Amino acid sequence: MIKGSLYRKLLFYFLIVIVVTLASVGISTYSKSSKELDTQIRRHMSQIINNAINHTDLYLKSYERSIIALLTNRDVKKFVDLPSRPESYDYYNYRKLIKEVGLQPILIRYPEILSIYIISFEGNAVYDYNGIPDETFTSAEIEEHLNQLLEYTKPDGSLSIMNSSIFPAYDRQVVRLARQIKGYSSPEYKGILAIEIKSVELSTLWNGVDLGEDGYFFIVDKKGRIVYHPDSERILTEVTGPLKDNIFSSDEKMFTAEEDGRERMFMSRKSDYSGWNLVVSMPLDEIKKPVSSIRMTTIVVGLFTLGFASLLAYRFGLSITRPIQVLKRGMRQTEKGNWAMIPLPEQKDEITELMVRYNLMVNRLSELVEQVYEAELTNQETQMERQKAEFQSLQLQINPHFLYNTLETIVCYAAVQESEEISDIVKAMAYMLRYSIQTNLEEITVANELNHVLNYMIILRHRIEREFEIDVPVPPRLLLKKMVRLTLQPLVENVFQHAFPDGVEEYHWIRIDAEETEDHFRVIVEDNGAGIASEDLLELQRRLRTNRLADDEDDPRKVKGGIGVLNVHRRIQMVFGEQYGLHIESEEGRGTKMIMIMPLQGDSLKPKEK
Repeated sequence: MIKGSLYRKLLFYFLIVIVVTLASVGISTYSKSSKELDTQIRRHMSQIINNAINHTDLYLKSYERSIIALLTNRDVKKFVDLPSRPESYDYYNYRKLIKEVGLQPILIRYPEILSIYIISFEGNAVYDYNGIPDETFTSAEIEEHLNQLLEYTKPDGSLSIMNSSIFPAYDRQVVRLARQIKGYSSPEYKGILAIEIKSVELSTLWNGVDLGEDGYFFIVDKKGRIVYHPDSERILTEVTGPLKDNIFSSDEKMFTAEEDGRERMFMSRKSDYSGWNLVVSMPLDEIKKPVSSIRMTTIVVGLFTLGFASLLAYRFGLSITRPIQVLKRGMRQTEKGNWAMIPLPEQKDEITELMVRYNLMVNRLSELVEQVYEAELTNQETQMERQKAEFQSLQLQINPHFLYNTLETIVCYAAVQESEEISDIVKAMAYMLRYSIQTNLEEITVANELNHVLNYMIILRHRIEREFEIDVPVPPRLLLKKMVRLTLQPLVENVFQHAFPDGVEEYHWIRIDAEETEDHFRVIVEDNGAGIASEDLLELQRRLRTNRLADDEDDPRKVKGGIGVLNVHRRIQMVFGEQYGLHIESEEGRGTKMIMIMPLQGDSLKPKEK
């Protein structure tokens, strides 16, 4: 055990940890080697697949050139122009010329071609074969061949590549190149020319691809069928499942998939010419084989380093944790209220100094606890006095049911005195009182708020002694939208208090409207009153941004006895959030527009959690 300061202990042990850490360089070496190998494998597979595509496209283009030579043959063009029932002489003469001059030289030049045939849209056909007995087809079979070719060929005369054959025995064992051809007398397409090539002959292009012991290369057509595969039994089978999805979605991107219980790496690329997907596959374990020795070395060295470092860490930890355990036991005693001093060890280091400071702290805390206890007793007495005062204040609140009964009594007296004015005012006041004392802020419809404004206008009509109608062009579909309680009537009252300072005139108007935007529901109160001075408007907008719940006493726009503009703004924010509220637009002498901005939502609202 090294004696001395904690700094020396830390320095000594950390030097050892640094030396041990150097052994972990093997991990970074292994990681970097793996990345470099992945890059080389990707480059190698990409080169292979690009070369295979180029060779395949060049090979198929050579056959396309032979087709192009036939497209310009005059006898071929005249043959496809023949009617559906041509004269026997013309029909057999053209067939003989086409075979001898056009088709047989191509079959001699390309022995891997299985057959060449031309079928006109009128049902006339000429067939020639290579290495198989001549076969004749009935009119129904020729029509079936024509319909099959029309399904795959393009009407613009471009080349189409497929795997089907006119011979059932060779179906899906050939590569068929076909395109529509024009007649001699008009520029319209009159027939189809097709060449069938044995796919086995094409495989000689890809047998030389070297992908290691278990790597291979295969080709998939547009429908997921295997055109070429080193395993002949898999030719003509269909690729299914995630492997098929990855092949058709990959664009020179490597992906892994399980095949025959073994993880393999694949890379796929589509040929723009043939429409085939050429796929390179290598076993994942074979790809990672070059770095397996590095991995094993890294594991062995890492385990040795871990054991050695663990022993050092254990010894180092004991030198730190033993005195800390003493501190821990002392703290547990302190938690129980036993202000006990802990014994100091013989060695002198920073932890020993910490234990000394702890003893001083315990001594000081015991003194402070006594002081806090006495202060808490005094605070409890003060709190009890405050609660008593609040309880007395609650007892002094007016019982609203008493007010309702009193208002009903006034209505009865008004009925006896036949005073409809008093009855209307008191009823409206009772409705407003019932509506106002409800404390919930939400679940109020626009129609409820408009009804509250209507009761207010009944009272106001008697106050100003004249009729005044508010324009309410709110769309009926918005009347059941939810809004915050007691927000519309205070804004209307604010208009009468401040927008018409010299009294209500004939030309004065107030309009209440509602609308939906892309993400907001807005209720608008607009007037053509005196407006707000620019400096007062800026001050009011600033105060709206402070998010105060109630107006200040010196606010010139505060409605006496009402909730106030700022309270309306803050109540909307309490329900919907800080991004909503009241927006005011005004110009002195030209009226004011107050817009309540709320979110689009369903029939029920939920207040924002704080």
